Amino acid sequence: METQFLRHVAFGVVIWATLLLYPSTCSKPCSFPAIFNFGDSNSDTGGLSAAFGQAPYPNGETYFRTPSGPYSDGRLIIDFIAETLRLPHLSAFLDSVGSNFSHGVNFATAGSTIRPPNMTIQYGPSPISLDVQSVEFSDFHRRSQIYRQKGEFFEKLLPREEFYSQALYTFDIGQNDLTAGYKLNMSIEQIKAYVPDVLGQFSNVIKNIYDQGGRTFWIHNTGPVGCYPYILDRFFVNRAQYNKYGCADPFNDVAQFFNQRLKEAVVQLEKDLPMAAFTYVDVYSVKYTLITEAKKYGFEKPLVACCGHGGKYNYNRYEKCGTKKTIDGREVVIANSCNDPTIRVNWDGTHFTEAANKWIFQQIVNGSFSYPPNPLEMACQRRNTKNYV
Repeated sequence: METQFLRHVAFGVVIWATLLLYPSTCSKPCSFPAIFNFGDSNSDTGGLSAAFGQAPYPNGETYFRTPSGPYSDGRLIIDFIAETLRLPHLSAFLDSVGSNFSHGVNFATAGSTIRPPNMTIQYGPSPISLDVQSVEFSDFHRRSQIYRQKGEFFEKLLPREEFYSQALYTFDIGQNDLTAGYKLNMSIEQIKAYVPDVLGQFSNVIKNIYDQGGRTFWIHNTGPVGCYPYILDRFFVNRAQYNKYGCADPFNDVAQFFNQRLKEAVVQLEKDLPMAAFTYVDVYSVKYTLITEAKKYGFEKPLVACCGHGGKYNYNRYEKCGTKKTIDGREVVIANSCNDPTIRVNWDGTHFTEAANKWIFQQIVNGSFSYPPNPLEMACQRRNTKNYV
């Protein structure tokens, strides 16, 4: 995995060198006036918090200095994407307070699945699956243009019609569809068996957005959940199935199976939707490298949650980050953060710290882990997909 990671990095350097040395041979960077994001907690900037109550302190402590929606101490990868494209952070679609949608919308909500909840998941906080997010987008698209015609106030808060075809459409979802199977005590083979249906529904959403003018799609694969405390604490495997880093291989094998099928689905989508540009981003490899080589990159305790309460992984699903208890008549946070989140990988057992998110973003922004190898700012360029399946 280390050799593969270094190969990706070296390739990214070549890409950037080409852009710098031979600018006349390269297309101009894309100009994205807006981002429309779809996903789960990996990119939820406040959707679930708006619907069911704020993610409690110490969430948000590093960057925002207060709980602000995301399940992290600070910024997420989607925030760094917005900053790189010189756009404000995205407001959550469900957040009615202080939101500005002129530069895009974040439809992601923590706990979301691709398939509707009654099909794959009976446990989980979010009923807002990807098909619901797609309906929200369609309704927002239609109504935003009606309200923009009503005057200056709405014009300042809602995107222009042309932004929908010029925008970057980002996706980071699928992790909870896999976790759902584990919660239902399904076997590995049973979970793999429903992946094609999951990705079929994913493709349908992409096609719906394409039909409404969407042309540039930036799609993250799912991460190495077998290295995440919430999986390691709850779901057990045989001792021989833990690798030398402490990760549970069977869960990572399923994630990689999902990712390969997702990659194939993206290739097919590009064939089916010839006017669209697709970039499949291998965040799995980047996250796995960070976790398994944490010390090399200035991090520590990659399998232990920074914010949590007790146990081998500092994770307890009944006493998650920010949990309070009344002790001697006084409310006290018992699941607090570690001393220095900036050197930790995992924030709360499920999500990454801002420092980890920033490191991950820095590896993927130049196209080193993308197929085709599009840097973020060149993602609107359509490429031939034949050679990267």
